Amino acid sequence: MGFFGKFKSSTETNKEIVGVPWRNLVTMDQLEKLVEESKLKPVAIFKHSTRCGVSRGVLKTFEKEYDLDDNQMELYFLDLLSNRDISNEIASRFKVRHESPQMIVIKNGEVVFHDSHHSIDASELEKFL
Repeated sequence: MGFFGKFKSSTETNKEIVGVPWRNLVTMDQLEKLVEESKLKPVAIFKHSTRCGVSRGVLKTFEKEYDLDDNQMELYFLDLLSNRDISNEIASRFKVRHESPQMIVIKNGEVVFHDSHHSIDASELEKFL
């Protein structure tokens, strides 16, 4: 395997994301819709860098710990390398400095929580139901 073969594409990364009801956030239109969704139930966005070992480790830990029902919260997965424009819009719109990895919770159209790196904890999400 060559040097570049060690990096996984976002498609390969998404194959690893099993058992958690992720929705891929890939368009600005989806961002608009999730803000509206947050008025009905909380929405969480996990911002992930597919080239970052810390981000990969935090993602795996999050997925092992996540235990909410599918109808309690909407979860969005944002591949930062493929969707930098969406990440920048999130930072600008919600006044949350970009981090990676990062978890942002939106409720009623507003950010009610955000955390990054090893501080991301799936159990924190229950507070926003």
